Formats: sequence, C-alpha cells, structure tokens
Amino acid sequence: MLVVAAGSGGARGILLFGPGAGGDPARYQRLLTAASEAGFTVAAPEHERFDGRAVTDEQMRDRAVGLKAALAEVDRGDLPVVAAGHSAGGWAALCLAGAQPWGRDRRPVEVPVEPRISRLVLVAPTLEWFRGPGALDEVTADVVAMVGAEDRVTPPENADLLRGAPVRTDVRTYQGVGHLDFLSSPPPGVGTTPGLDHEAFLDRLTTDFVAALTAG
Repeated sequence: MLVVAAGSGGARGILLFGPGAGGDPARYQRLLTAASEAGFTVAAPEHERFDGRAVTDEQMRDRAVGLKAALAEVDRGDLPVVAAGHSAGGWAALCLAGAQPWGRDRRPVEVPVEPRISRLVLVAPTLEWFRGPGALDEVTADVVAMVGAEDRVTPPENADLLRGAPVRTDVRTYQGVGHLDFLSSPPPGVGTTPGLDHEAFLDRLTTDFVAALTAG
C-alpha cells in the first residue's frame, strides 16, 4: 500500500484513494502528494491489474474490499475520511459510500460499506454498474465527479447517473481530456490525448482535486 503522510501541520483527514484498472497508485503521484501537502494522510492500496473489458464481478468487488482494508490499516478513527479514485477506484469509493452495484448477471454485487466517509471525489469513475434499481439510493456522501469530454472508456455522459443519488452532486467536465490523461504518469507506450497540454492540465486538475477534498 502506498501511504503518504500528512504535511508538517498535522493531519486534517484521511484520503482513501483507489487506482484504476492498472492497480498502481504511484501513477497518481501528483494528486496524492498535493493531498498530503494539504494536510491529508493518504492511503492508496495497490491492486491486481485487470483488463477493464473482461473484468469480473469479483475483481471489482476486491477493489472495494481492499480500499476498506487500507482505511483500517491507517488506524486513525479520530479523522474524517474522503474517498476518491480513478475509474475502477472511483467505483470502489462510491460503493463504500453506500452505492449498490449490479453485476454482469444483473444481480446485486455484495460490497462493503464504510460509514466514516464524508465526501467523495470521483475521477472518470466507472458507473455502468449503477444502472440497477435503487443503485444510488443509499449513497450518504456528497460527490464531486471529474470527467473528461474525450473519455471513451468511461464516457462523460455516464456521470448523469450520479444525479440520481440523494446527495449534493457536482460534475466537472474537462474539455479535450481522455481517460488516461488523469494519470500523472501514463503507462509505457500510452500517449496523452492529441492537442492536450498534459502538464497544464495536471496543474489544473491538482488544484481542483485539493479544493474538492477540502470543500464543505
């Protein structure tokens, strides 16, 4: 597990962060370091890499289980918790806040819940699993969703599903941004979206991410 300690001013909360299908939290270093500097103790578990096109219900469920276990390892029950994540990690964070995913067989997938979560920051989240009846009825934390207008993996229009949750929802769409542009360092051989100034975008994303963590 990647753990980044809070800055010298002391911890103001815990950021529980789930990576995408690649499973490597180190690829989100800019976001996690900025959260630490803003006063959050960051817990970001590493996961098995999987192919998002062939992922199983159990593989997805393991992401939520691993995220909850990471929070237990931090062992700071006195601190508020913000859950965040990219793609499948966003899926896991949403599950912990009370969402009920529906699996490939159109049956509910059993996932853990974490009542300590006070806010969600979802980055290009995987949301197709929440189209079932009442899937978002029990969500208990306000949501900020950050999506890319050029995302073909988790299309930006899917974020409209979040408006069905009984919480405050803020969806922010970034023009010219694709699914993997949210990573600080994309996987080898993977380029950023043509025409995108990736460094400038990461600067903006980092600022918005920290603002979302500390809002409220």
